[in-house]
Amino acid sequence: MAEEDFLKEKTLSFTYIYHGKIINLRQDKVKLPDGRETVREIVEHPGAVVILAITEKKEIVMVRQFRKPADEILLELPAGKIEAGEDLKDCALRELEEETGYYPRKIKRLITFFSTPGFCNEKLTLFLAEDL
Repeated sequence: MAEEDFLKEKTLSFTYIYHGKIINLRQDKVKLPDGRETVREIVEHPGAVVILAITEKKEIVMVRQFRKPADEILLELPAGKIEAGEDLKDCALRELEEETGYYPRKIKRLITFFSTPGFCNEKLTLFLAEDL
């Protein structure tokens, strides 16, 4: 047993509430470490890539996009959803070219992390793109 297993919640049952084009919403009935039971709402997402693209002038490439959930035009790093079965590096190259027109001669995977682990299982993989 791992040292931190006492922190884990046990899934007792789950129900899908919504199946969408990009996300699913699931309700999990869980048993907490202290024995109490509660319900967690979990957004399932296939994951995405984020690209930190740096120009030869050492400038970071960003894109402006309207995002309905924020109801604003946001300044973001180029990013995009991973298609089923798609290689992460291929996705990063595709998204960078689609969103900015840049194609890097060097691209390197830096880290994978959860975007909002309090309610979503989406993992973001950050790539460094250089020599654009």
